Amino acid sequence: MLQALFPYSVALFFVGSILPLLADKPNESKLLRQAALACTAVASLLILALSIETIFSSQIYNLLIYQITPQFQFSFQIDKLAAYFLGLVTVVSIAVSIYSFQYIEHYSDERRKNLTVSLMGCFILSMILVIASFSMFSFLFFWELMALFSFLLVMVDHEKKETRKAGMFYFVMTHLSTLFLLFAFLFIYVQTGTLNILAVRADPLITSIAFVFLFLGFGIKAGIIPFHKWLPYAHSTSRSNISALMSGVMIKVAIYGLVRYILLLPLQTWWGMLILSMGTVTAVLGVIYALKEHDIKRLLAYHSIENIGIILIGVGLYIIFTLSGLQAVAFLALAGALFHTLNHAIFKSLLFMASGSLVNATGTRNIEEMGGLIKRMPKTALLFLIGAVSISALPPFNGFVSELMIFQAFMQSFALANPFLELLLIIALAIFALVSALAAACFVKAFGITFLALPRSHEAKEAKEPPKLMLLGPAVLALMCALLGVFSTQIFSLFGYTLPLPNMLFIGVVLAGFYAFAFLAMREVANRKERIAETWGCGILSQNAKMAYTASGFSEPIVTILKGIFRTQKKCEHTFHDPKNAVFKEGKAEIHLLNFFEERLYLPVAEFVQRVSSKIDKIQRGDVDLHVACAFVTIVISLLIIWWFG
Repeated sequence: MLQALFPYSVALFFVGSILPLLADKPNESKLLRQAALACTAVASLLILALSIETIFSSQIYNLLIYQITPQFQFSFQIDKLAAYFLGLVTVVSIAVSIYSFQYIEHYSDERRKNLTVSLMGCFILSMILVIASFSMFSFLFFWELMALFSFLLVMVDHEKKETRKAGMFYFVMTHLSTLFLLFAFLFIYVQTGTLNILAVRADPLITSIAFVFLFLGFGIKAGIIPFHKWLPYAHSTSRSNISALMSGVMIKVAIYGLVRYILLLPLQTWWGMLILSMGTVTAVLGVIYALKEHDIKRLLAYHSIENIGIILIGVGLYIIFTLSGLQAVAFLALAGALFHTLNHAIFKSLLFMASGSLVNATGTRNIEEMGGLIKRMPKTALLFLIGAVSISALPPFNGFVSELMIFQAFMQSFALANPFLELLLIIALAIFALVSALAAACFVKAFGITFLALPRSHEAKEAKEPPKLMLLGPAVLALMCALLGVFSTQIFSLFGYTLPLPNMLFIGVVLAGFYAFAFLAMREVANRKERIAETWGCGILSQNAKMAYTASGFSEPIVTILKGIFRTQKKCEHTFHDPKNAVFKEGKAEIHLLNFFEERLYLPVAEFVQRVSSKIDKIQRGDVDLHVACAFVTIVISLLIIWWFG
């Protein structure tokens, strides 16, 4: 039984986390780092094997490690849902570990390289233990460890101002997430008298309050709007292997928690409406904000927000259709949401690792300073293209299949008896279709500006392919993007699920045949005589990188159309050779966008908290009698609360 391997894999993670910290000399450091990454990859492989066996055997694995009291215990249970998410975490972890063998060596500080590898192992292990936790106590304990390790990984380059800002945002938001989860667990404990996750059955009012706290706690960690601002900061400033884990995997742990409790709690229709509405808003605003970005890692981070919205749309549909008695459609929606969770983990981690290679080669995250990289980094370009096609939901790749499943669930909205729900779903469907189109447009920009045309900087002109292992890690995920798309129907059948999906293998073969025929036909009829000539430049003789389309130019029409969201302000300055302003000399144009959520939501709240804290601080340092009286009142209120709920 592979279940016996669980403790050994946990031990391997511990070994991998300790090894880099034992190094004294530079030559020892590299060897120990590689040994640590090997331990992390092998441990992840063991957990992956365990998860696959659990899914196929339908057996449940239980393990009690330590018990403080009957209610406070470190206990674990791996069922099919937990095994699915464990497989998701470990697949990405294996690819990231392979990538990190050579990626981490691009940095010069030996201590930080060792610390990063050590914390990465702890981070992956904490995510695994969150998913495997059986009691709410161990869930919350490892959830907080996951937050701590990820925060430390974000802050590795703490001397940078943008890193400190990202760390501040992330620290506050992740602990706000924990606070809401703590409130939810307290409500559940009051009703059930236990911290066992499977014992969640309660009064509808208390359950609704617990659901709101759970949705806020998991939603903040997942990056739903308006609690998303930490995500583009933290994911863009972190090192790219860590960004792949945070964006590809960590936010999916929050999805696991939300789905786990939704499957346990007695559902209510307004829950589905809330999740569907928030998911729709998150998806459309996420992709809209991605369109304006020129920082490649921030662009990818905003797309993580968009895809979290898509996943929540599927979860919301599941609740609505379940309570409407349409069980088959509800299962299709949930299956689509869970499949998209896996797909996003794969293609987003692929994209972050590919972007890490680009940043290392060019020394910048700004795609305006890249260009022409398809000739200098063709393998990286191919990997990035596969990820871009997958996230744009184009056939026959995996992103297309999961989004198609959610579209098919939407199409069954006519079967709903409630006209208000039917109207809500039609509006959400229209926005969902818009999101898919905007995502494709955004990755046309991301790929085209980054890889095509001429290099726009000296670094881009001198860029080279990364080492082999930095290609192998993303290549594993690129292959999975293709396999999970082309063989999706067969994979679902293998696991015993029959879903109304087209045969993607047939579609893939037809598309491949069509492309091959078009290529051969063009080659046959094309003029084989070579002709070398300059690209037509509207009469300008010298062609240079400034003649190419820019990311700003690509985004400008969308930014202008959506000026109500971006609060777009344009500033143009012109100078002329003649006094009549007839002969143009030079010009400068700027587009300023309002950082709405930060300037209108986060900063006012932070300023209010600062003012209140200052007043409390004055009381704290003032009259001793007043201080003692406040402490006495607090104790009395606490005792009354304990008496009331006890």
